[in-house]
Amino acid sequence: MIYYDKVSKVYSEGMSPAVQDITLKIEPNEFVSVVGHSGAGKTTLLKMLFAEVMPTEGAVYFGSHDIGKLRNGDLLQLRRNIGTIFQDYRLIPTKNIYENIAFALEVAGKSDEDIEGDVPHVLDLVGLSEKIWSFPRELSGGEQQRVAIARAIVNQPDVLIADEPTGNLDPINTHDVVEILKKINDLGTTVILTTHNKGVVDSIGRRVVTMDQGRIVRDEMEGKYVI
Repeated sequence: MIYYDKVSKVYSEGMSPAVQDITLKIEPNEFVSVVGHSGAGKTTLLKMLFAEVMPTEGAVYFGSHDIGKLRNGDLLQLRRNIGTIFQDYRLIPTKNIYENIAFALEVAGKSDEDIEGDVPHVLDLVGLSEKIWSFPRELSGGEQQRVAIARAIVNQPDVLIADEPTGNLDPINTHDVVEILKKINDLGTTVILTTHNKGVVDSIGRRVVTMDQGRIVRDEMEGKYVI
């Protein structure tokens, strides 16, 4: 379970809070879309989950752990339980697809045997088995994002954060990426999605949290994109 307990964040004295008095609970295996205009506080909310940003007030819990009180080693372990994907893919251009995904496993200390088994498995999950030896420049934008998803989930995280993952994609590739995210959620991973794409949110038909000026203004279990 993820729990934001009366959380606020002010980046500089005199500035308006980026998030203000947020209380939010996300249960295991939920699929939650977080929506709102630019500057609404969505990114700050996500950054607090893996301690890239610390709250000015309140606390963020991952399971029973207050993230703000974790020591460095425990924080590193927490981050391994959270996969992240972004709008710009962030693949390493000099490594092929196998190497891009294997790198995430190497950082986690996995053995060569585990890597050789896990990389093909996760590429099959995102439908890119035949691209295993290709380089990012040889892939379309949609294919690159699917590789990024594969890399994010190869360590079997409890939570997947998808921050505007379809922002650079056409409608067909957007649909493919959303279907993969839904499949990952069906397999037991909690998914937290931020997006400005109304069609994406409405097609998912699951929980929607709407933010405005740092506050949660709407939280619906089977919501639509309404701003």
